[in-house]
Amino acid sequence: MSWGTELWDQFENLDKHTQWGIDFLERYAKFVKERLDIEQNYAKQLRNLVKKYCPKRAKDEEPRFTSCLSFNSVLNELNDYAGQREVVAEEMAHKVYGELMRYSQDLKAERKHHLQEGRKAQQHLDHCWKQMDNSKRKFERECREAEKSQITYDRLDNDINATKSEVEKAKAQFYLRNHMADESKNEYAAQLQNFNAEQWKHFNNAIPHIFKNLQDMDERRTVKLGETYRSFAEAERRVIPIISKCLEGMVSAAKAVDMRKDSIIVVESFKSGFEPPGDFPFEDFSQNLSRAGSDGTISNTPKGDREGAPGPRPDPKHPMSRTKNKLWLFGKKPKAPSLEDFSHLPPEQRRKRLQLRIDELSKELQKEMDQRDALNKMKDVYEKNPQMGDPSSLQPKISETICNMEKLRSEIHKNETWLSEVEGKQSSRGDRRHSADNHHHTPQGRESPEGSYTDDTSQEHHTPHKRPSPPQPGQPNPDPHEFDDEFDDDDPLPVIGHCKALYCFDGQNEGTLVMVEDEVLYIIEEDKGDGWTRARKQSGEEGYVPTSYVEITMEKNCKGAVTYI
Repeated sequence: MSWGTELWDQFENLDKHTQWGIDFLERYAKFVKERLDIEQNYAKQLRNLVKKYCPKRAKDEEPRFTSCLSFNSVLNELNDYAGQREVVAEEMAHKVYGELMRYSQDLKAERKHHLQEGRKAQQHLDHCWKQMDNSKRKFERECREAEKSQITYDRLDNDINATKSEVEKAKAQFYLRNHMADESKNEYAAQLQNFNAEQWKHFNNAIPHIFKNLQDMDERRTVKLGETYRSFAEAERRVIPIISKCLEGMVSAAKAVDMRKDSIIVVESFKSGFEPPGDFPFEDFSQNLSRAGSDGTISNTPKGDREGAPGPRPDPKHPMSRTKNKLWLFGKKPKAPSLEDFSHLPPEQRRKRLQLRIDELSKELQKEMDQRDALNKMKDVYEKNPQMGDPSSLQPKISETICNMEKLRSEIHKNETWLSEVEGKQSSRGDRRHSADNHHHTPQGRESPEGSYTDDTSQEHHTPHKRPSPPQPGQPNPDPHEFDDEFDDDDPLPVIGHCKALYCFDGQNEGTLVMVEDEVLYIIEEDKGDGWTRARKQSGEEGYVPTSYVEITMEKNCKGAVTYI
């Protein structure tokens, strides 16, 4: 439906309507601007939040727990999500808000042009109407004057007292007025015909054309609004797949939280490798007391002790003597001094710290070597092209670099020596335990926590301690607990039980053993409290597996046989 034919007389209303349309478009542009401001502030706040909760420590010092790693992944995904909110704001700013503001300016200029044409056409029609109206008024006035002159002529012509000159004068005036009235009539007719023609052109050509342009402009404005509505939604929809991936990444991070792995990391981080303290031996201070033989009292003191032998003294090499200062289970652990070789740490922790230091020193050595090579190349260039620089100026830096390299090599060698000592002790740990078992083997018996054997399980904790036999001449006093420090037997460890894998284990760490679910392995060394059990596959491959991942069954004829589930 055309505005030119239906709304030919609604110029003022169309003027108001087109102005309202532009105002509405600018109002929507303002809405988009506020929306993108919200998106930008939201993205900024999200990034600040991520920055606030990101770990501030170095990467090597970050916790290795799956819960911490997953939280870091969540923060990274949230940071990417904030980036997508910024993309949404940028899309809205360029493709919606910016486009609306440019289009609004174009609409204003186009509307102004069309309205000016309409006003010009209206002014021209008004001018034609005024000319026609003036000629009409003139014609009317001339007709009245002609009528008056006719009345005057008729009165004088009929008056017998009027002179002939007066009659002739009145007659000439009458003819003049009639002539002027005829001219005014002709002019009025011409002006009327011209006005009617201009009016037809105005309402059938000019105004419809102008109103059609205004209609096209308004329809384009409506279409542009629809397009920007779609662009507004598309800006959000384009980032939905990436936002979905961010959310999927958060879900994956949540699924990656593994309580078993975290527990294993706790064990690996804090295990000391020491044995738990055993029971304190009974120290009999009454052996030096003299007792009367007639009092009927039967002394349980051995004869050798009654004959003035000194009372039993605690063996300095007894396990309780060694662990006497380690009773920090429910108390505060004494802080050991920090040593360069980390000898104050448990064996496993010491090995890890030494290996970490060797890796760091190797990286520094590689940097120094690269710097030396670069300086030598620069020196060669200076020697070939003296105008570029003095080769001797680089010699002090080269000498310093070589000195640093020698220091780093010395440090690496020293730490590798310490590491080889630790690894040598750990590799012979199981063999030393086997030697200790052979030294104290008692057939058909069980070992008590203090190292004694008894056939009756109910008597296990009440069996008196056997005094160690005196050392042979020229031989050191054997101590079963000192085999953790000295043993060089390379024989394979005996099988003391078997186990069945409850879960799969990938065995990525050095010294661990890969196993699949329901796989049966041989036990060659029990868990010493660090959460790891040494096992052997049927193929002969040996390594450590998590104790909580297997169901262990110890052989009945082996000491300390117990089943872990």
